[in-house]
Amino acid sequence: MKIVLLSDTHLDATDGRVAGLDPRRRLHTALLDIVGHNGDADLCIICGDLTEDGSRASYEQLAGMLRRFPIPVRLLLGNHDERAEFLAVFPETETDENGFVQSVLDTPRGRLIFLDSLETGRAGGRLCGHRLGWLQARLEEVPGEPVHVFLHHPPFAIGVSTLDSCRLSPADADALKVLLKAHGNVRGLFAGHVHRAVFAEWGGLAAAALPSTNHQTALELGGARAGLGTDRPSYGIALLGADETVLHIKSFVPPS
Repeated sequence: MKIVLLSDTHLDATDGRVAGLDPRRRLHTALLDIVGHNGDADLCIICGDLTEDGSRASYEQLAGMLRRFPIPVRLLLGNHDERAEFLAVFPETETDENGFVQSVLDTPRGRLIFLDSLETGRAGGRLCGHRLGWLQARLEEVPGEPVHVFLHHPPFAIGVSTLDSCRLSPADADALKVLLKAHGNVRGLFAGHVHRAVFAEWGGLAAAALPSTNHQTALELGGARAGLGTDRPSYGIALLGADETVLHIKSFVPPS
């Protein structure tokens, strides 16, 4: 099974530019690259920070861009998003019983679980008791089955202090780890938020964070503040096999 993974598209309906770049043109280029090189993908997942400003107009921009995209898409929320505005434009999106944008997709390669780590008013992420309880129930429905988990905020530190200060709440990350390890067959966890390709072993679980389709974060380990990086915009390609999960990172040439 091939899954295309995008993150941090940061569409902005106000002046259209974020970090001095045009996120709409860059996302358009990414979608063209996907169709040209990975059009056989079974699914595309965008791992949050869909917009920069959380406005309905930004979500309408995204809806318009995805209208003719030939691959099924799942959309996750990040700290720049607004849940109510998102759901107004994408009313078909599944939510849990508490209104969080959480759902599952059962596939021949196991269960995919999509989490909502948005906590309004915070740059960092949360998985409150309601969200963790929902996750526990979904894991218990498929004992022993392969599981892949997707969310916006990484639960692990990456060594860049600016980003580590606004990752998933450490207490919530610990609770998440307990649930995933108890299941016993979590094949991978994928996040966004950090605008870098990062690969980690987290409590015995394979995990990764994805780059942005717009702007990247500089690799400044231990620094007080991470600036903008010069890496090309990129997306991920996850290959889910019977006994393995492989993640590739595909860069694309941004529009001039």
